[in-house]
Amino acid sequence: MTDEKMDETKKKRKKTAECCGYPISIFFIVVNEFCERFSYYGMRAVLVLYFRYFLLWDDDLATSIYHAFVALCYLTPIMGAIIADSWLGKFKTIIYLSIVYAVGQVVMAVSTIHDITDADRDGTPDNFTFHVALSMLGLILIALGTGGIKPCVAAFGGDQFQEHQSRQLNTFFSVFYLCINAGSLLSTLITPILRAQECGIHTQQQCYPLAFGVPAALMVVSLVVFIAGSGMYVKTDPEGNIIWAVCKCIGFAIKNRFRHRSSVHPKREHWMDWANEKYDKLLIAQVKMVLKVLFLYIPLPMFWTLFDQKGSRWTLQATTMSGDFKAFILQPDQMQTVNPILILTMVPIMDRIIFPLIKKCGLDFSPLKRMTVGMLFAAMAFVCAALVQIEIDKTLPNFPSSSESQLKVVNIYSSSLNVTISPKDTLLIDSLESSAGYVTLDHQNITVSLNTSPVVTKAFSLIKGGRQTLIIPSDPSIMYLQEDIKSKPREGKNAVRFVNGWTAVLNITNLDPNLEPTVISNYSLVSQGTRKFVLSNGAQSCEFSQKFGFGSSYTFLIPSTLFSTDCESIKAVEDIQPNSVHMALQIPQYFLITTGEVMFSVTGLQFSYSQAPKNMKSVLQAGWLCTNAVGNIIVLIVAELGKLPKQWAEYLLFASLLVAVSIIFSVMAYFYTYIDPAEIEAQIRREQGLEPEDQKKETLEMEDKDKDQKNEQEAKQTKL
Repeated sequence: MTDEKMDETKKKRKKTAECCGYPISIFFIVVNEFCERFSYYGMRAVLVLYFRYFLLWDDDLATSIYHAFVALCYLTPIMGAIIADSWLGKFKTIIYLSIVYAVGQVVMAVSTIHDITDADRDGTPDNFTFHVALSMLGLILIALGTGGIKPCVAAFGGDQFQEHQSRQLNTFFSVFYLCINAGSLLSTLITPILRAQECGIHTQQQCYPLAFGVPAALMVVSLVVFIAGSGMYVKTDPEGNIIWAVCKCIGFAIKNRFRHRSSVHPKREHWMDWANEKYDKLLIAQVKMVLKVLFLYIPLPMFWTLFDQKGSRWTLQATTMSGDFKAFILQPDQMQTVNPILILTMVPIMDRIIFPLIKKCGLDFSPLKRMTVGMLFAAMAFVCAALVQIEIDKTLPNFPSSSESQLKVVNIYSSSLNVTISPKDTLLIDSLESSAGYVTLDHQNITVSLNTSPVVTKAFSLIKGGRQTLIIPSDPSIMYLQEDIKSKPREGKNAVRFVNGWTAVLNITNLDPNLEPTVISNYSLVSQGTRKFVLSNGAQSCEFSQKFGFGSSYTFLIPSTLFSTDCESIKAVEDIQPNSVHMALQIPQYFLITTGEVMFSVTGLQFSYSQAPKNMKSVLQAGWLCTNAVGNIIVLIVAELGKLPKQWAEYLLFASLLVAVSIIFSVMAYFYTYIDPAEIEAQIRREQGLEPEDQKKETLEMEDKDKDQKNEQEAKQTKL
């Protein structure tokens, strides 16, 4: 060891203060990681609903942008690794990119404040371009930040330990990954609850500013905590990026092969051998081993295509379901918590029980076979999702096509009426009642006749592709059309409106302060549960309550005898029935996708690391993250270009594609030969006349271990 290196080692030991055998600095890193993961997963849990219900994008666009963001988060770690290893070092990279990250979270939180552009104070932003631009800027900054620090934090934590702290190092990584899961689990539980609250300066709306603001605050705390430990950290200088070295070696081999493509030049055993003129034989052999594993990565993006849809398509599916579990109410975006809960449960069960049991049965359940089975489990999860979607579709209203119109009739008149809708529909409607359902018409212009005395006849023009209600008030001659909603209310809420059959202006709390006689109020959204409405005319008042489920629509008919019956005579007309398919039906698909994740993701990382040289782990990590990014890009393409008419058909398409890919992967796995990278490296060193340092170090360690055991045995004999 040179004097310079010895000085550096002494300096390192001097700076490392310990507590209970651990460097004090790692406590700052662990807290930093918990806060950062809470920030990321908390923001991501409500992101697709923000796109869908705040920015009012359709399901396909919301899904596409969500997966484009996730893909970017899995591409930027490569950039972060190169910056840290080549220029700034891990510490500075974490600091600078965490600042970018925190700014992105704050920008994202600000973009969700509807009052910024809500000049008319109707609860809806007037300038969506402003909110879209701000949120896209925030997401780009977040992707750069979270992806950039991802490959640095764990490695920086490992740098804090000295050689005699190997046991503490292993414990640190266990605690580190526990913090990741704890941050994910807590944030996925808490942020949907924050989103479900109502807040606002002028109008009360879904509290997206709070749902995004808390993760932003946690990211700022994460940055402050990390900076607070600055004086205690062991900071290593950049050592050169192995990913860049591998890329240059591969590039030279390809370029050299292209230059010598003539038949005059003899063929070489492997195309990477064309790099022999410039690069060391050991490096070339290591690149070959890495490429062998990377080749197996080619089919893997399809798994991530399905897996990451639990945060987009499955969350949107949950908005059309009932989350009433009696003891508690589950928000649609909270169903994502099933995944981390199952992960924490299933990983030890698989490792300690299932896999050893399979091995005891004499079955060859190799890592690649596990990954294939994991893919099939994910495919089955999407088959389950398709079956659930079919059940949901059965309960959805029959909305009109673009060439049809639908009409419902509400009778506020004091007696029953025969309502004739030209040319052939005749409806008998009692007083304070509505038609049994919507009448679907394939023509736009209609004439409505009432059997009053005298007969009232009036012509109307219906909206194509829309739903409308014909209101017949106490004076039938002024009957009128009112446009209805033609989709399920957003986020599982309930749309309500009142028709004033009272003879004077009414005040309805939380809905309409001045509802004129014979007029119907605008829709208002109310949450699940029992909701109370107080109706008053200044001198008199009464209270009306109604229990709501999820995703329904009601029109409440107020009679002329309102206050004499104490609001009990108000009639509820169900325009859209509440969600009847329970969210519990999503649990099987979450169980299957999590089982697939344990078999595929955990096993895949273990396999990759065992098949690559020690100094090439970062290359495989980059390749693994790229498969995730490509998988999300595939979702983006299918969502935008597929445009399948039914969602269940899209689920089955993804399941079929993954089954096909798993078959291809199983064939590739069949021809794969497992290797021992350390043995191959040692052999090449021997061929080159180099001393196998790792082997020599291992031999010395074994000799020391044998010596310790011998001394221990002698001590025991002495005691005896």
